[in-house]
Amino acid sequence: MAYVITQTCCNDASCVAVCPVNCIHPTPEEREFSTTEMLHIDPATCIDCGACADACPVEAIVPDDRLEPSQARFAQINADYYGAHPMPEGWSALTPVPAAPRDRETLRVAIVGAGPSACYAAQELLDRSDVEVEMFDRLPTPFGLVRAGVAPDHPGTKSVTESFEWSFRRDAFDLHLDTEVGRDITHAELLAHHHAVVYAVGASADRRLGIPGEDLPGSHAATEFVAWYNGHPDYADRTFDLSAERVVIVGNGNVALDVARILTMDVDELARTDIADHALAALRRSNVREVVLLGRRGPAQAAYSNPEFLALADLAGVDVVIDEADLDLDPVSTRLVAEDPAAAMRMQLAREYASRPARPGHRRIVFRYLSAPMELLGDERVGGVRIAHTELVAADDGTLSAHVTDRFDDIDAELVLRSIGYRGVPVRGLPFDERRGVIPNDTGRVTDGVYVTGWIKRGPSGVIGTNKACAKETVGALLADFDAGRLAAPHGDRKALRRLLSARRPDRVDLAGWRAIDAAERTAGRAQGRPRVKITDRAVLREVGRRRRRLPLLDLVRR
Repeated sequence: MAYVITQTCCNDASCVAVCPVNCIHPTPEEREFSTTEMLHIDPATCIDCGACADACPVEAIVPDDRLEPSQARFAQINADYYGAHPMPEGWSALTPVPAAPRDRETLRVAIVGAGPSACYAAQELLDRSDVEVEMFDRLPTPFGLVRAGVAPDHPGTKSVTESFEWSFRRDAFDLHLDTEVGRDITHAELLAHHHAVVYAVGASADRRLGIPGEDLPGSHAATEFVAWYNGHPDYADRTFDLSAERVVIVGNGNVALDVARILTMDVDELARTDIADHALAALRRSNVREVVLLGRRGPAQAAYSNPEFLALADLAGVDVVIDEADLDLDPVSTRLVAEDPAAAMRMQLAREYASRPARPGHRRIVFRYLSAPMELLGDERVGGVRIAHTELVAADDGTLSAHVTDRFDDIDAELVLRSIGYRGVPVRGLPFDERRGVIPNDTGRVTDGVYVTGWIKRGPSGVIGTNKACAKETVGALLADFDAGRLAAPHGDRKALRRLLSARRPDRVDLAGWRAIDAAERTAGRAQGRPRVKITDRAVLREVGRRRRRLPLLDLVRR
């Protein structure tokens, strides 16, 4: 028997560190780690000790004899990885990290942001005993895209927050929610109260298509739609027209698949998740029967991950539709499939979907490859999408680009969602790379005492756990600078910071306030057989957080 890593893998590599036989790859030290869809256990080397399963923060690792039918394919996915990447020889145990010097004052660090990159940075810092961490976020709730971006039908992925909550319990940690840097406290004031400031602000904007009609009513960023159904308080009052039968999504990455799934899956299944109540009500009234996903490249280069693509097969009452003609590959794509197990799996799954007959009465998720949007059609609102067929052209170095041809199609649709990526936004007073949408940095260092981690550091790439290695690199640079005496000592301590914040933001939500919000949401969820019922109104979130005790959620919502 061997253990198997399944779809919910978060890639944070907690399992790698505890494996006694080094059978989980790629590790953060390997080149493949930055692009892998998931980690893999070598079935020939695994000794069935279970240490990896105990360490996994999202319960993604199970024995192969306990795989659910929908997970059975992952035994093959794990094993296939080692066909292309044989187990390395001559590995050695981890080298202990030398203890930090103890002749310096307590290191004080401010972290701006409370998403996974911020939380992983806090965990890395709190591994030392001479550190105090202050975390700030403009929202009244923590966890960023884990709370407001992960699809509600992926509760296993969200369970990573349990490991973050452990860090929150440390005396050396303090949380300041509903507190905006630049409004309630300045960057200069943060530096005055800390040795260092780490910006983990993510990528809050979305990329645009830059085509005619993009600003017509009925055209939205998928990021807005995701925030809406996940109960983000800034998007709770948005409306999306679900009265037509077809929706077009531009893009075919994992976010696009999430949106397609939410639009087509059984609403009664969604009603058992933590989806926002306003979204659940709208989806019950929805007339959507078909979701079309457009991708500029072919099926071998599709942006989605294999685990997410495979999971579509488990949607009750939904057909995945692929035209077999789209599966004829050019020579470069054929070579990619022959050399890359992930690309081979993508093609294998696509062919399986293409071979399945349509079932009457089922909703449809339609994949259209080699398709580029050229214009959103309509006068007063969106009525359709004009797409150009593309062809893949190989450059001399072997890279592929999708060139637009002179063949066009029009697709009727009254709701179009662009899902072509997130983009970072500038932070006042810090340099910014407009082309990449990141703060320029060297292994996380920006300027003296200022650091970055997560998407604002490297761009919107990877999954939740990718942020762990990213944070480790940044914190390593910060600690090296502190231990070398390169960070200026702060003028104010934790008490001085609290006095400043109490004067500027007396009603901010602290750690006790977040625990009250969390308890209220979970209590309301238990009454409905759900993980939680999210509070989506800022005023109510503040009220619960300010009182710092459990209050009847229904009474608060009625106020």
